[in-house]
Amino acid sequence: MIVGLDVGTSKITCIVGELGVDGDIEIVGIGTHAAKGMKRGVVINIESTVQSIQRAVEEAELMAGCNIHSVYVSVAGSHIRSQNSHGIVAIKDGEVQTEDIERVIDAAQAVPISSDQRLLHVLPQEFHIDSQEGIRDPLGMSGVRLEANVHLISGAANAVMNVEKCIRRCGLGVDGVVLSQLASSHVCLSEDEKDLGVCIVDIGAGTSDLAVWIDGALHHTAVVPVAGDQVTNDISMALRTPTVHAEEIKVKYACAMSSRASSDQIIEVPSVGDRQPRSISRHALAEVVEARYEEIYKMVRDELSRSGFAERIPAGIVITGGTSLMEGAEALAERIFDMPVRLAAPVQTKGISEVVDNPSYATSVGLLMHAGKDLPVPEAPSSTAQVKKAPKKKFLPDVAPSEAKPAFSPAKAWHKVKDWFQSYI
Repeated sequence: MIVGLDVGTSKITCIVGELGVDGDIEIVGIGTHAAKGMKRGVVINIESTVQSIQRAVEEAELMAGCNIHSVYVSVAGSHIRSQNSHGIVAIKDGEVQTEDIERVIDAAQAVPISSDQRLLHVLPQEFHIDSQEGIRDPLGMSGVRLEANVHLISGAANAVMNVEKCIRRCGLGVDGVVLSQLASSHVCLSEDEKDLGVCIVDIGAGTSDLAVWIDGALHHTAVVPVAGDQVTNDISMALRTPTVHAEEIKVKYACAMSSRASSDQIIEVPSVGDRQPRSISRHALAEVVEARYEEIYKMVRDELSRSGFAERIPAGIVITGGTSLMEGAEALAERIFDMPVRLAAPVQTKGISEVVDNPSYATSVGLLMHAGKDLPVPEAPSSTAQVKKAPKKKFLPDVAPSEAKPAFSPAKAWHKVKDWFQSYI
């Protein structure tokens, strides 16, 4: 059993999965609860976050019919840092062994990292043996010099420790900390897209997380601090309505492209306090929302341009996350990025997959897939396996009647003790 806990800005999701003999994950339980105490991916109130985690875990335990002891948790936020690094070592015996691979990866990650940062992932990109490049698995190959390119991901130590502290206060252990967009990549991207070159953008409530895959390896990760909460705030400010009602209006009526919204459709907007509700057209609402979505996409586009990978993703953009579900979000992204864009939901799951077949569950399901890659696949029970029979109980001694020991007699024992005392008197 594997448990993934997505500690997001708007909601906390706990998913329980079972690793099958074919390596697939079967979803057996899910629990969600509104996140109280989180802002832009970081903890701002420990007590509220602990209570939200407990509610989500209890709901997942009830559905899965099991007790949860430890989880894999996601981490996100503007404190995430990433860089590419290079390492080189000499091959000891002329043939690459596991020890050589470990040494070259250690050499590649030996780069200065700020004391307030904690290294989360060391992801190999490719290996070089002498003059041969583009090797994905060098084990067993011959050569003299082994080089490795890796992608290093780190996060603020305090931010990660606060999330772990909240989980431990719920009586749970932490099996691993996984970057949010890395987890989403496992269930939203195909191997062909990763090989060709693709960028995944996980648009949540607090942050928009992006990851660039080229030649089957992760080459760039970044976080844009604008996402769904800013859309809600824009609606609240423009329509002069409380945030709770603005969120409801966003989910029910908002559209990311004003050209797709009708001016004839009228929406009733609750006012602040005891004021009478007002009416607004859906087209006017879409104009407010479209401006913020354009800003999100342009910030992602600028980040890709700065990284130098904008021209190396012919497979285009894959958007996921709860905020990507809005009508017109995919079409607007195609217009801004000027490349193919598709909306992705988790795949490669079994069990209650129809429940998690939604972009908002991409990270939580991805946590299970990430954990499943590191766990051994359970063996299938063999149909020819022999069942050991319990040995028959022996109620009689295995000796002849004449060799059997005489039964214990209290009277004879007393006489022996009496004779022993009398011999010393």
